[in-house]
Amino acid sequence: MSAENSVAQESDPAAVPVAELSTNRRVFNLAWPVIGENFLETMLGIVDTFLVARLGAIALAGVGSSLQVMFFVISALSALSVGSSVLVAQAVGARKFERASQLARQSIVWSVCFSIPLALLGFFLADPILSIFGLEPAVAAIGGEYLKVTMGTVVVLVVLFIGGGVLRGAGDSRTPMQVTALANVVNLFLAYGLIFGAWGLPEMGAVGSAWATFLSRLLAMVLLLWAMSRGRNGVTIGGRHNWLPQMPVARSVLQIGVPAALEQVLISAAFTVLTIVVASLGTSALAAHRIAFNALSLSFLPGIGFSIAATALVGQSVGARRLDQGSEAAHTAARWGAIWMGSMAVVFFLLATPIMRAFTSEAEVIRQGAASLRVLAFSQPFWALLFIYSGSLRGLGNTNFPLRANTVGIWSTVLLGWLAVSFWNGGLVEVWAAFILTSPVMAFILFRRFRQEIRNAPAPQSVAGD
Repeated sequence: MSAENSVAQESDPAAVPVAELSTNRRVFNLAWPVIGENFLETMLGIVDTFLVARLGAIALAGVGSSLQVMFFVISALSALSVGSSVLVAQAVGARKFERASQLARQSIVWSVCFSIPLALLGFFLADPILSIFGLEPAVAAIGGEYLKVTMGTVVVLVVLFIGGGVLRGAGDSRTPMQVTALANVVNLFLAYGLIFGAWGLPEMGAVGSAWATFLSRLLAMVLLLWAMSRGRNGVTIGGRHNWLPQMPVARSVLQIGVPAALEQVLISAAFTVLTIVVASLGTSALAAHRIAFNALSLSFLPGIGFSIAATALVGQSVGARRLDQGSEAAHTAARWGAIWMGSMAVVFFLLATPIMRAFTSEAEVIRQGAASLRVLAFSQPFWALLFIYSGSLRGLGNTNFPLRANTVGIWSTVLLGWLAVSFWNGGLVEVWAAFILTSPVMAFILFRRFRQEIRNAPAPQSVAGD
């Protein structure tokens, strides 16, 4: 047995050759840890919000405004890991473990090169950025202090995203989930201690939450790097080679990653504009909109998990020149994603009112929110399909088409919602009903494009050292 193959056995069962596992098992092996990881990340945000809320409305508003800025930054940075994930998956599928390891090392190197200037800009421009929101002085002070900490530590965040993407490309989604679980536990204790000064820790107020998040993510980064140095499925960052920046690798990663990052930024911007449209309907509608969307965001987790699994498995099939396996994996992921999200949609439809009552006691907010949940439930299976076929196209190395299709789709929905409010006297239900019109079209377009490309997908891109 070669050294490369011995390293590959360290992550089980993903180290078993692809052909020896059923398609269902391969999809679930990758998808369920991603679903769990995203759920834990969601819970981390909920816990931090709950703790900061105990400090009062000013602290909550300050932290919330800075998190709105970080939401755009995170959307862009997390998507850049797509480039590393796809190229590593293609190399693993081709059994070119040395090339996959080179890509892993270079991804870490370039993540640091990209993030240091971004961290410096964010640190020094935190206050001017927040001034755009027109915040009260007390709110702006807390928000600025919080944003300086989070932006100043963006290097850790980028390495986390890239490291997780590399591991998932290598077929290991379990390690990022386990690391995230541990980081969540550490964050819970650190956040409480640093916010309120418990257990001998300094009392820092709202900014203590930012430091807790940074320290827990720093621990997660160290653990991910340690796991990558040991090797997963033949991919390792151990060794002295390929640590100097190589421009051809950066170009290959960015060629795939930049469109995915731009897609996430434009989608985030669309939802921000949609919130502005809803805000014109009044406070009750805005509150109902926020609660309904938070509740429904949980139903996105299976779709996102199966989408990432499809990206990795399709990418591996391209490298292995077994596109039939990639096609089967994509359709299997789409089927299970639609079933899971469809089932959750039924729950939301039937229990819409109790779900809203769990968040608020205001009758008008409950009424509008429950009606919105029932309308949004009809879009869930289609969202699953558009998530997963977008991920499947990325596995083929095509991130430009999902960028165009999803951006046009979401902004068309925003336009329809605005028209409903401005010209047809529509309310919150009519705004969300626009998704019933657009999501089936988006899902079909992405499915058809994937079916076309899988038949004659190009060979994996050449990478430095190939």
